[in-house]
Amino acid sequence: MNINPFDLLKNAQKLQEQMGTFQEKLSFISATGSSGGGMVEVELNGKIEVIAVRIAPEAAGDTEMLQDLVTAAFSNALEKVKEEINKEMGAMAGGLGIPGLSGIPGFPGVS
Repeated sequence: MNINPFDLLKNAQKLQEQMGTFQEKLSFISATGSSGGGMVEVELNGKIEVIAVRIAPEAAGDTEMLQDLVTAAFSNALEKVKEEINKEMGAMAGGLGIPGLSGIPGFPGVS
């Protein structure tokens, strides 16, 4: 693979601008995860901040079950937010035109 370092430098400013825009977009990305057939829902934004937690009254009686449901709903929401972030990063990386970037294992992505 032949990568010209001057091409990388030329695109560095564009990448920096796009990363700033991307960070702003993170606040607007959101996903809701649920568990227990919708008894518990957790909503996260792209900054992995909890926006809302909704718990059905019937789930509140059993503390251990509730803890498991909240954990599962959070994990579900987190997976969905990661997928949205990956889509946004993929669109951003595709517009850069940096040779070899798509060949980097794990790029674009959030682990």
